[in-house]
Parts: sequence; C-alpha cells; structure tokens
Amino acid sequence: MSMTDPASQYRLLTWLSPSYPVGAFSYSHGLEFTVETGAVSDMDSLIRWLNTVLIFGVGRIDGVLFCEAYAAARAEDWSQLKDIVEYGNAFQPTAEFSLESRAQGAAFIRATRSSWPSPTLDEIDEDTVYPIAVSVSCAGHGIPCESSLQGYFHGFISNLVSAAVRLIPLGQTDGQLAVAAMEETVRQTALQAMEIPLEDIGSAAPLVDLASMHHETQYTRLFRS
Repeated sequence: MSMTDPASQYRLLTWLSPSYPVGAFSYSHGLEFTVETGAVSDMDSLIRWLNTVLIFGVGRIDGVLFCEAYAAARAEDWSQLKDIVEYGNAFQPTAEFSLESRAQGAAFIRATRSSWPSPTLDEIDEDTVYPIAVSVSCAGHGIPCESSLQGYFHGFISNLVSAAVRLIPLGQTDGQLAVAAMEETVRQTALQAMEIPLEDIGSAAPLVDLASMHHETQYTRLFRS
C-alpha cells in the first residue's frame, strides 16, 4: 500500500488520533515540570523544548525502535522483533517515561487487536513500548514506514502541544502555530530515524530526562509524566 491508498490513510489517521483510546492526554513527557520551573512559559520556549525532545531525545530512541521493529515485522523475523521489544523496554531513561510508553503500548495493542486485527500484531505482547506497538501494526497492515513514522511523531508532538495549552496556559492559536512550526522538525526526525543503525541508538537530552525525574516528586501534578 501507499499513503494514497484510502485504507492506509484511514487506519493511520485513526490510530494516531487523539480519540484513539491509549490515554495519551494524561502524559506530558516531563513538560509539566518545565512549566512549573518557568523553563517553558510561552510559544517560543515551547517550540525550543519540543525540538530538543524530538531531535535529541525520543526521536533518536523511539524513531530507531520504530524502524527496526517495522523491518523485522515485514520480514517476519520474529526473533529479531522480540529483541527489539526488549531494547524498547531497556531504553526508557526514567520510570515515568517507561510508564508513559508501556501503558500506551498496551492500550494500543488491546484496542487495535479488537478493531483492526492482524497476525503480525499477535507476535508481540502487551508489555511493549508504544512506538513498537504502532510500528508493528503499521507493518502488518502494509502502511509505509516513513509515513507511519512521521504520523507517529506528529501525534506525539500534537499531544505535548495540547498539554502545553492546558499547562502554560497557551492559547489555541499559539498551540496551532507551535504545531505548524514543528512540521520540518518532524519530517527531519523521521528521516534521521530511518538512517540511524540500531547500534547507534541513544539520546542526548539530559535536561528532558531530569525533568521527568523531578516530575515524579512534583508537589502538584495534572499529568502522569
């Protein structure tokens, strides 16, 4: 299939929609702490933070895992896919990031097995991080990897912007301006992830990880991460 295929478009848009029951609205990926400290306080500082998260953080971990899992699933190399799932669980830098990714992964697998089943998705269990769960489902339905990955990152960024609108607070227009400003970063991050070999997986966003760690003991919290 290509992304001009209506079935591919429909499924990808459905799976990455805010209405898909994975609970994405309850996670801020450490953003809540950065707002608490004033490090993120307006649209411009939000965009800078999102760029850091995507290019140096989750983009270099989740993106590589996504591509590797997709390739293994398409090749029906279930042993390699199992290894990638283990990598996914191992490469969670904080307890809250692990909760965020694994809980969404489990919810995605349950919902998709019920509504959009495929034999490929049955090769992983619910203890699988979110990007791998989405990737395996996309592979099983023949949705192209690059389009799937870009859609995944768009959904991730859109969710963080939605959190920022509630936390800062940020106006709806500024929120959409932030999403628009991230368009090229999302595209470049997807292309970058497709070029990074598994042996080079890793992140370089210590402040993002520290924000997550501090969020665990933050006095008042609206979000789970």
